[in-house]
Amino acid sequence: MTDIAKRGSGNEDVAIAALGFIAADPELLPRFLDLSGIDASAIRRAAAEPGFLAGVLDFVLAHEPTLLRFCQEAEIAPEHVARARRALGGFDESHY
Repeated sequence: MTDIAKRGSGNEDVAIAALGFIAADPELLPRFLDLSGIDASAIRRAAAEPGFLAGVLDFVLAHEPTLLRFCQEAEIAPEHVARARRALGGFDESHY
């Protein structure tokens, strides 16, 4: 069981775990950086910006295979990721 599953994680914890998942994947990271428009060296700084963690979850939720791989690794249900995204706010609810 992963730490995220053990803790019953908060919304930001889910997003931070998703960011770690993306950063550890040599195919996902470049795609995330391209789509977000940030440089790899700026990720830590960007993570403190409002909306960044929501954007991380948007990225994961936008591609079902990525979502399912993340959920398997984090041992959480896809619905938990969607709830965390909604709770972080700033989106059109019709997408999730």
